[in-house]
Amino acid sequence: MFWHTTPSLGTQILYFSSSVRVFNSIAGSLHRYPKRVAGSISVLLLGTAVTAFGVAPLAPDAANLPVRQVLEAVEALPMQAQLDALADHRFKLFRAESTRSNDTFDTLLKRLNINDPAAAAFLRTDANARLVLAGRAGKTVTVEASDTQELTKLSMRWPSDDDAVFKRLVVERAGATFTTRVETAPYVVNARLASGSIQTSLFAATDEARIPDPVAIQIAEMFSSEIDFRRALRKGDRFNVVYEALEADGEPLRTGRVLSAEFVNAGKAYQAMWFQAPGQDAQGHANKGGYYGLDGKSLRRAYLSSPVEFSRISSGFSMRFHPILQKWRAHLGTDFAAATGTPARTVGDGVVEFAGRQNGYGNVVFVKHRSGHETVYAHLSKINVRVGQNVGQGDTVGLVGATGWATGPHLHFEFRVNGVQQDPMTIAKQSETVPVPTAALPMFKQLASVVSTQLQAAATIGQTRGE
Repeated sequence: MFWHTTPSLGTQILYFSSSVRVFNSIAGSLHRYPKRVAGSISVLLLGTAVTAFGVAPLAPDAANLPVRQVLEAVEALPMQAQLDALADHRFKLFRAESTRSNDTFDTLLKRLNINDPAAAAFLRTDANARLVLAGRAGKTVTVEASDTQELTKLSMRWPSDDDAVFKRLVVERAGATFTTRVETAPYVVNARLASGSIQTSLFAATDEARIPDPVAIQIAEMFSSEIDFRRALRKGDRFNVVYEALEADGEPLRTGRVLSAEFVNAGKAYQAMWFQAPGQDAQGHANKGGYYGLDGKSLRRAYLSSPVEFSRISSGFSMRFHPILQKWRAHLGTDFAAATGTPARTVGDGVVEFAGRQNGYGNVVFVKHRSGHETVYAHLSKINVRVGQNVGQGDTVGLVGATGWATGPHLHFEFRVNGVQQDPMTIAKQSETVPVPTAALPMFKQLASVVSTQLQAAATIGQTRGE
């Protein structure tokens, strides 16, 4: 019970006694009639709730609220100046297209959405402009056009004989006339990462991974002393590679050197990186660069495994049925199928002992190496060296042909030890390696750590493509 004033002590005792009697009475009723009393209390509470709900205030009806309309005059913004500026604005369109073997300037400009008879007529008559359609197809032509589809600028880029620079043709409009010029500019070198998996062949795998053929050839070359790419590849072999892309105005025109690579053949991983030690050798020449394993072991051996860049072997070191003599005889060499004009390179350092024509060999070059070793390069269409000339590993001694006893263009190659023919593949694998100079080892190890990280990043490209 609550009091709003403070009663006297006697009044408080009287109220307390009365409260006790009322409480005892309610308790007795609950004891005698528990269900009836509980039901009465429930009704009392429910009624209280309903009453509370019924007296809750209601919001006014929105339909009865007063509505007032307000009108104000709005002054227009000064848009005419902007509209006039937009009307005078001229925008440029940029497009690119590759040339085709049957292209004319009219068909090329039509594919580029250029409608400009004056430009087509100029391109047909200008000597510099005719370079666009000269030579091989597939050149990328970039144009800049006005909003009326008239040519304002045309450019094209192509490799030069110098590996460091490219050439650029520029055709520009100046009013009603056109001008042309041919420029030379340096490449921008960028590193690219790629990976692939062998299903049928190395070249098929690199095509699938959009890796240029020169890169595939370099991969085969750098691991040639460890892997026989002609006979030992297995389905599921994989590779990761980091290589240089030479770009002209953002367009890749050619590839540079393979910087590093990893090849997994039959479950065994091989890694290599390019390294050139600073300084000079004992003869005062700049140190030669080469490929080395990341553990410091050299992949460069005294002899290359092939006198031509990676290609199909048409006849190995074995017995065969001679196509001209029409009888079985030992084939004491290796025939490399290659097109006429393909460079034939010496597999090791040496001196030219013979260069000329000799019986069934046709045009042939003999190179004498140390320790009684000698190599033979036969059926050449052209000889590029002379007797007594010093040649280094990889130098071109002649061009592949079909002279002498040859039924088609190929290079016949022999490796002789003390006058006896040996299997060149075996000799190459057994030849000693050329180590990293001791003074350059700290630099090599530091670079190898960076290369390892790059190859791991290249591997993720293949995984992402597969997923």
